[in-house]
Amino acid sequence: MGNCSGHDFSIPPGKGPHHVGCTDLMVGHTVEGTFFRLYYPCQLSERSENPDWVPTKEYFNGLADFMKINRRLSERIFNYLFGSCKIPATWNAAFKPNTKHPVVIFSHGLGAFRTLYSAICVELASQGFIVASVEHRDESASNIPTTHANLPEFPLRNKQVKQRADECIRALDILFTVNSGNMVENVLKTPFDWSTLENSMDLCRIAVMGHSFGGATVIECLCKEVRFKCGIALDTWMFPLDEVIFPQVKQPIFFINSEKFQWAGNIFRMKKLDSATIPRKMITIRGAVHQSFPDFTFLTGNCLGKIFKLQGNVDPHLAMDLSNRASLAFLQRHLSLERDFNQWDQLIDGKDNHLIPGTNITLLQSAL
Repeated sequence: MGNCSGHDFSIPPGKGPHHVGCTDLMVGHTVEGTFFRLYYPCQLSERSENPDWVPTKEYFNGLADFMKINRRLSERIFNYLFGSCKIPATWNAAFKPNTKHPVVIFSHGLGAFRTLYSAICVELASQGFIVASVEHRDESASNIPTTHANLPEFPLRNKQVKQRADECIRALDILFTVNSGNMVENVLKTPFDWSTLENSMDLCRIAVMGHSFGGATVIECLCKEVRFKCGIALDTWMFPLDEVIFPQVKQPIFFINSEKFQWAGNIFRMKKLDSATIPRKMITIRGAVHQSFPDFTFLTGNCLGKIFKLQGNVDPHLAMDLSNRASLAFLQRHLSLERDFNQWDQLIDGKDNHLIPGTNITLLQSAL
């Protein structure tokens, strides 16, 4: 695990029993292809390499837009802050073939990219999940320029969320292909042996998870694909979704929100997914901000974190632990896992001093 520019800021390693490896897979170069970072339980190796958190320098301009910083200054600033940051996983490590693993497909937020949520993905992999963190090709990722300044926002975002869901489903299709023992052509030519993943995934136990725009993607995915058995939506931005799909979502959903980001209209749309028969849960992390979920929250000090709203009034590690543990408990419950994640069941109901059951936002009863 690397430090960042000499500072003691780093992405936390997984807390589970498994060592974690990661690799990239790209199938095709067009919007019809698939691109994701795979995190998985791996074998311990004497020689290990931790990959850079920012895959290439081209992402710095996208990060500048994401954080609303002038692009001209961004490369020097981001190279200083993040240039030496590493992901706490072994690059192209050998897969650990000991059992079948449940699967999570992860969708990033607007302006983000496939490695930005590595703290979440590494934790899930350390707990025995195989996680595919999709890099979206809908022009919402950091390395893709946008050219939609004059288009109405809802049609654009609704089109994007549909494409994002399709990309998540294509990533899942690729994992089905790999699990069946069939070869896929990885245009990145990484040395990882994909054949070792044959029959390694429990494809009856699949969840979809995402943050912000990725949270909206979770709901779109659940509508489109019944192979997803449940969804976890982190501080979801509901705007891109057409409410006509809400009655079509039949799987359990867990909304994990920050205290500082949400507003009445957004929560009201989440509440439209409430069901008397399908589990729909919501909790709010006290003192958390919208960027308490991506890795940024660990990679800046308190001052910069507050200036750029990357940290809230809660310790970043505590906020992440609460979110991850609540997620694991929810996944055990709705994927029927035989693990010990039910020790955190109380978090699903917001029973912790640092959690709020439901939301901190006041909604008028007449609006519900």
